[in-house]
Amino acid sequence: MNKAYKFRIHPNAAQCVLFAKTFGCVRFIYNKMLGDKIAHYNETKEKLNNTPAQYKTEFEFLKEVDSLALANAQINLQTAYNNFFKQPNVGFPKFKSKHKSSKNYATNSVNGNIELSNGYLKLPKVGQIKIKQHRQIPENYLLRSVTVSQTPSGKYYASILFEYEKFIIPAEIKETIGLDFSMTELFVDSDGNEANYPRYYRRKLEKLKKMSRTLSKMVKFSNNWFKQKRKIAILHENIANQRKDFLHKQSRQIANAYDLVGAEDLNMKAMSQALNFGKSVSDNAWGMFRTFLKYKLEEQGKYFITVDKWFPSSKLCNICSYKNDALDLSVRAWTCPDCGIVHNRDINAAINIKNEAVRIATA
Repeated sequence: MNKAYKFRIHPNAAQCVLFAKTFGCVRFIYNKMLGDKIAHYNETKEKLNNTPAQYKTEFEFLKEVDSLALANAQINLQTAYNNFFKQPNVGFPKFKSKHKSSKNYATNSVNGNIELSNGYLKLPKVGQIKIKQHRQIPENYLLRSVTVSQTPSGKYYASILFEYEKFIIPAEIKETIGLDFSMTELFVDSDGNEANYPRYYRRKLEKLKKMSRTLSKMVKFSNNWFKQKRKIAILHENIANQRKDFLHKQSRQIANAYDLVGAEDLNMKAMSQALNFGKSVSDNAWGMFRTFLKYKLEEQGKYFITVDKWFPSSKLCNICSYKNDALDLSVRAWTCPDCGIVHNRDINAAINIKNEAVRIATA
């Protein structure tokens, strides 16, 4: 099994310069190879299998950075290029922009070229970097690769991938719960509890708007423009960190307390576009929450079951299974015409999701 740990790193000035050079070289080789592939195909109608090594004679600055970082850029490009021809719904690879593309590169562990010890991370070409290691790595974990990234606020992180052997014993299903997505509370569970999501983005929205208006009045690419842009990036990063912290804590509590969790398989991107709730859907990060919950459960041998999005969880009576087809989104409580039970829409949906998830798991 593989597991990644993300740590904050603190490079010195020279190492920051080398990281910036590596980011640039990775972007350069990706764009250069993609451009040559396109030109070759237009001329011959055949695929070009080019490698970073053949460009190092002409562009000697490529020799100054980690060769494995360039090799991983080649692998990523080749995968995207081949997928375009093999899969009909996959788009053609795009050129990477200097200002819009994310700043990161990946390198692999070969013959001890990467080491993590005594509060330092050793990387090829870069050397020893001080790292904020907030958790210990088990001795039986084998280091495989490292991805170095820089956030828009200027912070550096290293995502370290380890490989290990673990035999997971499937858990006996005793405690079960269903989660119904809520636009305002993140979710309502089958026990009637709400997540009470603090809506971090909404709380900082006015401040973000004010800072963005200030940015729009500045001369683009001036020193003040870059300073203001960094302030906005720091605020966005703060919101994202608060959101992740909340979602990790919620998913950990659920994963520890229940053996099976059911949730709807919703297309959040389509929902945000169709219902014009883009900001609320993005702020809740339901998809991220499901990802956190899924891997936390699977690590313990527990079950995360997704229920089909067309399953009528809100319209079914969880007592007698009567289906109320006349129910619309504006109705938050309804009475079952068959058995007379008064339902809270969200709690009833969560109970139906739980029951369907248990049925799927035991089928």
